[in-house]
Amino acid sequence: MKIFISSDMEGTAGVVDWDQCRPGHQDYEHYRELLQNEVNAAIDGANLFGGPHEFLVNDSHGKMANLRPERLSGEAAYLSGRHKPLYMMQGLDETFDAIFFVSYHGSASAGPATLSHTYNPAAIAEVKLNGTIAGESGINSLVALGYAVPVVLITGDQTSATELRPFWPDAHAAVVKQSVSRFAAESLHPRRAVQLIAQTARQAIRALLESTTAPRAHIELPAALAIRLRNPDLAEMATWLERVEPDKNESTVVHLVDDDPIRLYRTFITLVTLTRGIGE
Repeated sequence: MKIFISSDMEGTAGVVDWDQCRPGHQDYEHYRELLQNEVNAAIDGANLFGGPHEFLVNDSHGKMANLRPERLSGEAAYLSGRHKPLYMMQGLDETFDAIFFVSYHGSASAGPATLSHTYNPAAIAEVKLNGTIAGESGINSLVALGYAVPVVLITGDQTSATELRPFWPDAHAAVVKQSVSRFAAESLHPRRAVQLIAQTARQAIRALLESTTAPRAHIELPAALAIRLRNPDLAEMATWLERVEPDKNESTVVHLVDDDPIRLYRTFITLVTLTRGIGE
C-alpha cells in the first residue's frame, strides 16, 4: 500500500503559540521534535497492519523544511521546500491508496481552534466549500477527490476532526488536544499523543484494507468555493484571476466554481499567493 502524508505543525500536541512552530524562535527545535514523533507515529501505526507500506511525507508547514529526513520511520520519502504547484498536496497522484493529514488545525472562522487560519491568516477570513465551512483539510480534499485517493486519517485538535467530517465522514481522527481558544489547549502528554496516533493510523489502514470499496469524498461536482477576504481590496485583487467572480452583495466575498477539483484547488492556491503580499 502507498500512503501520502501531508504534515502541518499547529495541530501537534502542546503547540499553542506561533513562536513554537516558527524557525529561529527558542522553542521551535523542541516542538519540531514533537512533530517528528507524531509523523513517525502515523507511519509506524500504519505499518502495524498489512505493512510494511510505502510512504511519501510532504512537509507542508511554513517553509516546509521542518522534519529530519534521516529520522523518518519506514524509510519514507520526504518532499520538502516551498513553491510547490500543489502546495500541501504536492506529490499526490492516482498511484496512492490513502492519505493522512498529520498535525492539522482548524479554519480561520472555526472556534475554538488553536492557531486557527486558512492558508493565509492575513488575507482569508473564511472559506466555504459547497456551502460548508472548510479548513485546509477540506480544501486539500479537492486534490484527493481529483486523484480518487481517500483521506483516512487526520490528527490535531477536536475542531480539525469536526471540520473534516462533512467531506470524509469515515475518516479516523486522532484528537491529541482539546482547543480552549485560539491560543490555549489541553494537550495529551506527548507519549500518549504518539500512542493514540499510532493506534488510530492502524485502525484507519485496517478499515481501508478490509473495505470492499474505497471511500470517496462527499464533494459534489462542479464544486464551489466562497472565499471571504479580510478587506475589499483583497477581494478585488482576487478577481484578476480567471474563474474568480465577485459576490453580488458582499464586497469582501469572491466565488470559484469548477468541475475539475484539482484545477479549482490550483486556482485557490494562486489566489492565496496573489493576495499574500498585500494581505501582510
